[in-house]
Amino acid sequence: MVTTNEALMSKLWETYLNLPEDQVVLIRLLSSPDPRTVLTVLIFIHNCIHGSRMRSTMLTRTVVGARVCVSLLDDMLKLYEAEESSVGAQAFDVGYDILTQLIEQGLVPDLYGKFTISDEIVTPHQTTLLKIVDSYLQSIQMNTPTSDPQTIKIHRKLRPMLATCFLSLSAYARKAVQRAIRSPNHLPRSPSSDDILSDDPSTPNPLPPTELDVMLPKVCEALVLVTQCIVTITLEADAEKVDASHDGAQESDLKSFFNETRSSDGSIVESLIDLLRLLDVFLPRINFGKPVYSSPSEGGQDHETTPTQSVADPTGFQYLKRDLVRLLGILCHGVKAVQDHARICGAIPVVMNLCVIDERNPYLREHAIFTLHCLLKDNMDNQAVVDAIQLPVQTESS
Repeated sequence: MVTTNEALMSKLWETYLNLPEDQVVLIRLLSSPDPRTVLTVLIFIHNCIHGSRMRSTMLTRTVVGARVCVSLLDDMLKLYEAEESSVGAQAFDVGYDILTQLIEQGLVPDLYGKFTISDEIVTPHQTTLLKIVDSYLQSIQMNTPTSDPQTIKIHRKLRPMLATCFLSLSAYARKAVQRAIRSPNHLPRSPSSDDILSDDPSTPNPLPPTELDVMLPKVCEALVLVTQCIVTITLEADAEKVDASHDGAQESDLKSFFNETRSSDGSIVESLIDLLRLLDVFLPRINFGKPVYSSPSEGGQDHETTPTQSVADPTGFQYLKRDLVRLLGILCHGVKAVQDHARICGAIPVVMNLCVIDERNPYLREHAIFTLHCLLKDNMDNQAVVDAIQLPVQTESS
């Protein structure tokens, strides 16, 4: 009855979202352990904001509205593994539709900002929201035409938030990793020809990290999600350029936006290269269950790895190097200025050193080879850097 009466629905919605938080029945009902109760409340919220920019905006910009969204995201986590066709699964689908409406109306950046907590680089609810955005972007990539105006509009709305998030998260990650490997034996270096493309598991990390930031895994988890979102958007931008039916005058060059966005620490490409260089030291690749370190052993002698040698906890670090190197390749593809800048920043030896198998980063080698191709294509200066690297030739002694 309520959601079919526009005047009553608007008045009730405004009343709810202006009450003191402890008096908002929606928040209490969303915390119910009964999935039927949660489903009913979610359907009410869905119907209230459907087709109403004003009510959707109130949900993302008011204090009580943000608190309702926090409860919604908590329910999404609880209901994610609900059995298909169950009430819980239905509630999850309705919750996803609510968040989809907020994404399509360009309100996610406001909501992401509302979830900020002082002195925390990223919060659990921000990470959950990024998961929803990542899922949504991948779904529309598969289900809508490349040049769909609505899709382009959504990408435009999201790109400032994603670029800002990437730069802040990567800056935090770089500083945290630098603190962890600040020992002289851990200082990152440009890989030598002996290291590049080597899968030899006999070069251990000499010392354990000197300091581990407890927030680093969470930051890296969020960074993977942001990176995947940017990858989806930039791939779509590249697809638009080759779509002969698309009017280039209406196209927003999304990839250029990410290439040109800068912070006080540099550009996204510079952040990518620096972070990949540090991660190759901090996160040794896992090859058939054994860590393979990038740093050379002391004195050049080979030593067997032992259980006492420290390896960074993989929790939160899955797919990190793979997705970062993939994004670097996409940003460089077909843009000579970015190719040249990446070379100056030392990207080529860093990427070559990632052309390896790593169980923590499935298909890392394939993505690194793709990125190397993007760096070298039609760029003689970059090709010369590779030619200058002499790979060792092993000969059998008679």
